[in-house]
Amino acid sequence: MFKLPAISFGTFQIAPNQTRAAVTAALQSGYRAVDTAYSYKNEAAVGQAIRQAGLTRDRVFVTSKAYINQLGFRETSAAIDQSLAALGLDYLDLYLIHMPFGDYYGAYRALLAAKKAGKVRAIGVANFDPARLADLGHHFGELPAVDQVEHHPFYQRSAEIAAIRKLGVTPQAWAPLAEGRHQLFTNSQLTAIAQAHGKTVAQVVLKWHQQLGLPLVVKSLSPNHLKDNLALDDFRLTALEMATIAKLDLGRPSLLDINSVAEVDRLYDYLDHPVVTTLAD
Repeated sequence: MFKLPAISFGTFQIAPNQTRAAVTAALQSGYRAVDTAYSYKNEAAVGQAIRQAGLTRDRVFVTSKAYINQLGFRETSAAIDQSLAALGLDYLDLYLIHMPFGDYYGAYRALLAAKKAGKVRAIGVANFDPARLADLGHHFGELPAVDQVEHHPFYQRSAEIAAIRKLGVTPQAWAPLAEGRHQLFTNSQLTAIAQAHGKTVAQVVLKWHQQLGLPLVVKSLSPNHLKDNLALDDFRLTALEMATIAKLDLGRPSLLDINSVAEVDRLYDYLDHPVVTTLAD
């Protein structure tokens, strides 16, 4: 049965020339799952760190993703091979469609084929809402294993998370610390909870995710923070503390709004070249 690691080390916005050292430090600190993507432009450095870590392949869970310009059956099939080559790995534990834009139907067919061929162990998506997930299930007869979504105290999307789970898909939180937005690290409620437990605000927020049953992707370049982010087993938030954090919800995304035209334009502008998807299989 597929099981997603509770905590993955994220590599978004880590420069390629810093990535190998960052991933090496994470693995040395005890992380056993690493999350990257084609659009992060650091897959090669991630792969170098993993191969040089002295760990057998089955002990490191590796996730990568296809971006908008890589979507389509042929394009995504090639993208999977490209990621495997860049990482220097024989298979990926999890491969995601990064955004719900472009030809993600063709891309999903490619993911299913790659899974059948053994190139990926599990397939998933990122930033899909429950209706899009349900559509994939009806169209292909197989739902993704994972939906990686923005989730933090200021965007809790409880109804969506429940709907994703009802479909049998595992929601995974990206940006669990909101990238520090909304003064998360100095928030008075979170600070009070942290002081009550002798923990950091980051540890409190990650523990909150853990108690909600949400696997997460978290990034840090600080050796101390890397270790702190894994030190979550010696305390538990009370029901009152969980309720206090629940009240911080603003009910809107802070980092990615897939229903915003301006946001869609921004995501396409991020590309190095225009999207050109072939029509033929």
